[in-house]
Amino acid sequence: MSSEIQVTFDCGDPAALAAFWAHVLGYRIQDPPAGHPSWDEFLEAVGVPAERRNDASALVDPDGSGPRIFFQRVPEGKSAKNRVHLDVRSAPGLTGADRMAALEETAEHLISRGATRLERHEPAPPTAGGHIVMADPEGNEFCLD
Repeated sequence: MSSEIQVTFDCGDPAALAAFWAHVLGYRIQDPPAGHPSWDEFLEAVGVPAERRNDASALVDPDGSGPRIFFQRVPEGKSAKNRVHLDVRSAPGLTGADRMAALEETAEHLISRGATRLERHEPAPPTAGGHIVMADPEGNEFCLD
């Protein structure tokens, strides 16, 4: 039997990072609990002070097939390279120049949304198709693959 997983990001601004990743992945912010029209109204109803209402945020795959993505506020900033990262499949089925052009287009779009381009790795057949290493607005590395 397999286990369901959640991917968790430690961050400084959960709402902003959740919005960035929702755009990248085509996910949506998780709905508030039943009976509450918004997260703010729910958090107020359960007594969470206003200054703590951006302590966490979560995304869900609208198709229900991908993992839940959770963002939690931590006091410290990012200090080292990620040991685990997401690969965003931006050019499935493409090879060579077509693949790299599709990755470049996605990279430029994400840069306009706050990402940073870190490195480009050229295709090296037969095993490496080429990819671009990026960082999200808080510096977490991910690859366009």
